Amino acid sequence: MKSDGRRQGIMDFLMDTGTASVDELASRFGVSKMTVHRDLDELEESGFLRKVRGGASIQPSGLFESDFRYRQKQAGEEKQRLAAAAVAMIEPGQTVIIDDGSTAGGIARHLADLRPLTVISNNLAVIQDLAGVGGITLIALGGQYSKKFHGFFGLLAEDTLRSLRADVAFLSSSAIHGASAFHQDQEVVHTKRLMMAAAARKYLLVDHGKFGRTALHFLTDLKAFDAVFTGCELGPQMREALDGAGVSLTLVEKD
Repeated sequence: MKSDGRRQGIMDFLMDTGTASVDELASRFGVSKMTVHRDLDELEESGFLRKVRGGASIQPSGLFESDFRYRQKQAGEEKQRLAAAAVAMIEPGQTVIIDDGSTAGGIARHLADLRPLTVISNNLAVIQDLAGVGGITLIALGGQYSKKFHGFFGLLAEDTLRSLRADVAFLSSSAIHGASAFHQDQEVVHTKRLMMAAAARKYLLVDHGKFGRTALHFLTDLKAFDAVFTGCELGPQMREALDGAGVSLTLVEKD
């Protein structure tokens, strides 16, 4: 197997397992441990995984955000509930911003019943879902495509956002610590902040597993959002911190 195919195979394997040891990968792909280390170095340098002692992981950390494909598989049922509940914040005829997150991105499949709408997004999954849908005016943010985040970022996306105004924006975040949102990537943070600045109302959609985590870059205080949607009851200390900071929390529990 050529190196490109093997590295893709490593990523596909990690999408299912989350972590893997060097020994496991060497055996699976029939190569030396040194070859595996070279593959992991290359994939880490490209931002697709992080090397850990004895192996590699695509699970998030304070410095590393997971690949979009892996995040789509996590807390799937809860994310679907959040997206279905959040569309109640939209009225026909409005302009809606949807960010690159896998949670906020789930809103796209619910928008047909609210047409006509204008939708602005840098999320390729959202763009693909809505392209050609009647009654949806789609504004796809330009910029440089990130395979890891499955979205578009950079100067073109940022300049476009500065020129637009929307009724409502839906965002996700990878980490909630206290009453603040954080993210591992500074370019993603910059784009999300511009989306917030462009919208009259702002909502954050985060599965409950994001609470109690932190990441390198501060995104915003949660009180900047009109409401924060999550899918499970939080611990008393977390809930107290949010209430004390004046955060409007919407709990979307199972029926």
